[in-house]
Amino acid sequence: MYEAEAAFLAAGGPGRAAFGLLAPYFAPDVVLHQADALPYGGTWRGHAGIEGNMRAMAAAWELFEFAEQEFLATGGTTVVRTLVRARARATGRELTFPILQTITFKDGRISEVRPFYWDTQAVAEACAAPAEGELPR
Repeated sequence: MYEAEAAFLAAGGPGRAAFGLLAPYFAPDVVLHQADALPYGGTWRGHAGIEGNMRAMAAAWELFEFAEQEFLATGGTTVVRTLVRARARATGRELTFPILQTITFKDGRISEVRPFYWDTQAVAEACAAPAEGELPR
């Protein structure tokens, strides 16, 4: 799924790449819970929700790269520790930060994803366009 996500984003994301690259990995009733403080926060449901989240992430990030990953699987749940390198589209700021995700599977497909960001405030600030007259941070 991570390889498909990287290919999807490399092709230009929503509107430029077919969601069909990702759809086989997600159950039709998948639920993604993003922290509300993120620019793409909220609960995203179904394939349309995953695609909407990808659209929101593509709007926030010019670059979103999985630098390192570790996987721990126990039954129907996997925990993934990812080190992300990213560049915000609005500000050009670059960040390197960890994300810990719990991923639940049903019938071999992802049914629920819960990403935990170390510092949602840093992510939100990096992605926020400066107010008129304000200097970028």
